[in-house]
Amino acid sequence: MQPTQDNPRFALVTGASSGIGQAVATALLKAGWHVAFLARRTQIIDELLESLEFEASQALVLRADIAHDHEVRDAFDTLHQHWGRLDLLFNNAGVFPSGASPEDIQAEDWRRAVDINVNGSFYCLSNAFRLMKQQTPKGGRIINNGSISAHAPRPGSMVYTTTKHAMTGLTKAAALDGRAHNIAVGQIDIGNVASDMTTAMAAGIVQADGSIKSEARMDMDSVTQTVLNMAHLPLTSNVLFTTIMATQMPFVGRG
Repeated sequence: MQPTQDNPRFALVTGASSGIGQAVATALLKAGWHVAFLARRTQIIDELLESLEFEASQALVLRADIAHDHEVRDAFDTLHQHWGRLDLLFNNAGVFPSGASPEDIQAEDWRRAVDINVNGSFYCLSNAFRLMKQQTPKGGRIINNGSISAHAPRPGSMVYTTTKHAMTGLTKAAALDGRAHNIAVGQIDIGNVASDMTTAMAAGIVQADGSIKSEARMDMDSVTQTVLNMAHLPLTSNVLFTTIMATQMPFVGRG
């Protein structure tokens, strides 16, 4: 449901200081949502908000490293104190470790990716469940940011791919557990959106056959519009999984 003056809607976006998170949080804000921007680097968010037009009470900046459960809990509690409810969590924050062959993957890189992409995503989802179950009316929506890597990995992406398979499991289990509480949980799998993280794809990236090829990318607006379409559904409907990707990227038939 879209927010109105009589029926405001409240969202929290993780990883909101850059890339997809920043774009989605900004799009929600422009669509009339109250939006909590959560990230480790809040100065960037403060600078962004200064350039936008909105009611001062419509945005909330929360600092947390989602790898730490107590910081996530404090952030969700702060949101609840300010607004009293949470209608949408875009569970987006994540890292993409540098590509490496399995024997060259460093244990600390593995742990960092799991701490953020898996544990952190769980901490955020868990706290969203806590608030959504206790509020009146109860319920809400959670959209997890998965990846095309959860379906077809790239060479040298073992760490990231493993964490995104875990995200898919998190989505399926949470969607089932959320039914009794009017909590709809879905996942968006994104492929090759134009951002700072994907500039290498345009320049040329290693393919499954060892060749290096430039890959097509899509505009960020395609992603934000897809998330908004999911967010504005009534809670009686859910997009469990959806894929948005650059039409010409090598995904179907990859390898």
